[in-house]
Amino acid sequence: MGQTGGMRVRLKLELDCRPDAAWDIIRSPAAFRAVAAPLMVIRSREPGGFPERWGTGAHRVSVWLLGVIPLGQQVIDLSFTEHRGAQLMVDAGGPVSGALAAITRWRHQMAVSPSRRESGTLYRDQLEFGAGRVGVLLWPVLWVFWQVRGVGIRRLAARMPRA
Repeated sequence: MGQTGGMRVRLKLELDCRPDAAWDIIRSPAAFRAVAAPLMVIRSREPGGFPERWGTGAHRVSVWLLGVIPLGQQVIDLSFTEHRGAQLMVDAGGPVSGALAAITRWRHQMAVSPSRRESGTLYRDQLEFGAGRVGVLLWPVLWVFWQVRGVGIRRLAARMPRA
């Protein structure tokens, strides 16, 4: 539980790729969709579809469980910064409709920085969310989803150049 009474889900991984390659993964909507699949299918609601790379600002998506059960719509509202040698991407958007709207507060932050290993990356991923009394029920679901994402991110990182 955070100081504001919200819930947190965290990942901290050592990736077998350079930090710039990990940053490319984070900035890629295709990678975002790949690491969510097959559990969640994410579809763009923007007129031009997903961009090649995430940019600053709002991006509207719909989320489907297993590609067949609609969970609702979400706004991904991104900003980018650097802090103490780490590159950060922060999503301050959140769910806006459907079952997902039970989540009333959303802050998702991903960071990459060089690890202590040569050519490695420290990847940190944290979701802080609020959902009132339902939060206790949602936390294990989101924790499992974050583990699935972690496996997918490791898989993508292993395919990236290391030199």
